[in-house]
Amino acid sequence: MEALYTQGIWVAERLQQRSTGREDIWQVVTHIGDPKAAFLLVFPFTYFFSKRAGVAVLWVAAVSEWLNLVFKWMLFGERPFWWIGESRLFLQNQPRVQQFSSTCETGPGSPSGHAMVTAAVWWVVLSSLGSFLYARSRSVVLSSAPYLFYLVLLVSVGLSRIFILAHFPHQVVAGSITGFVLGVVLNRRVPEGRPLSFFFGISVGLLLAALALHAGLQQLGIDLSWSIALAKKWCSRAEWIRLDTVPFSSLTRDCGALLGLGLAQYWKPGGWSLPWAPRALSLAFSSMGLYHVHRLPLPVRPELLFYGLFFVKFVIVPQIVMILVPGLVHLFTNKRKKD
Repeated sequence: MEALYTQGIWVAERLQQRSTGREDIWQVVTHIGDPKAAFLLVFPFTYFFSKRAGVAVLWVAAVSEWLNLVFKWMLFGERPFWWIGESRLFLQNQPRVQQFSSTCETGPGSPSGHAMVTAAVWWVVLSSLGSFLYARSRSVVLSSAPYLFYLVLLVSVGLSRIFILAHFPHQVVAGSITGFVLGVVLNRRVPEGRPLSFFFGISVGLLLAALALHAGLQQLGIDLSWSIALAKKWCSRAEWIRLDTVPFSSLTRDCGALLGLGLAQYWKPGGWSLPWAPRALSLAFSSMGLYHVHRLPLPVRPELLFYGLFFVKFVIVPQIVMILVPGLVHLFTNKRKKD
């Protein structure tokens, strides 16, 4: 592994040197691949084009991110930004690399969560688009365009993670392959129309399973906070360490989103039926609502309160997109037609 890690550092160095002046572009790409973007950006955009695909995006994002957390706890992957210092292999020949505001994630590095969730979620979106285009045009060339975009997106997100020193190349490849497989499998098992008890059971089950795994590994003498300590030690700036990158944050996000998905389908089975213009309006207002929900400051102490509020925040996300905003748009557009 040492040789693999070392080669990865030199790949990151060459990538940074060849991308001088384009740092902002790489950081935008890495934000597009951020798992929370699947919940806050991809989900609403997809839902108002296809309800089934939107539900699939939320389902796939939550399950794939949860599995990524489990894999990271089991595989103990290093991250480049701390391994450079911890390995002590570069004392005589320091790589010319720099960190960025998105570099200092606190969880273990393998496999890449950005690559894994991006591969899973965007497979749902772009395979659905490819099928739609083929059904309308019967053109193989036109319907293959989304799949080409899928490959470009995966490569771009992967390179951005290497560029900012968040991951080694092999971690990106592992995440992309795993995410693709999950996207294909989970997209065939979308829980549309399932009862609230199903989502409650899934949400609580994933939470308890992760906590049990965590407790079991701790009992075996494995300190799962090792990566947090290393991130704090080697991050260039203390303010780049954020609590929302801690593994338990992704766990509460996933469980909250799944419970929220169940509640949204419970309140309004089948969702609101809207023409295209009201759908576009709903998308605009939903995006604004999610932006403000995301920006809500949460107290970081005590941590249990933070995780509880983080859970509630992502329970709210499906309510805004599937119930509140389209319901209000439906109410006002129908009222205007009657008037």
